[in-house]
Amino acid sequence: MGWTTVIYFVVIIAVFYFLLIRPEQKKKKKAEEMRNSLTVGDDITTIGGIVGKIVAINSDYVTFETGEDRVRLQVTKWAISTIGKTPNEEDTKK
Repeated sequence: MGWTTVIYFVVIIAVFYFLLIRPEQKKKKKAEEMRNSLTVGDDITTIGGIVGKIVAINSDYVTFETGEDRVRLQVTKWAISTIGKTPNEEDTKK
């Protein structure tokens, strides 16, 4: 009876690892690689939904321009959500 309980715990821990922990680690690693590959001129979207084009990058911050009035915003790198144009933006141009 003691070994079956231990086996159940090991199986539960393995399921949690492969279904919850491991995919989250892969997602974080992919996001970190994306943020480290940012270059001047990239179109980005922040976590808050602000879209712009990168004009300057330093070790921790990204400065980008939004819209035609060329407003410049500076955010930390972790606030960048995606690189490239959003699907909604492409749909509105049609």
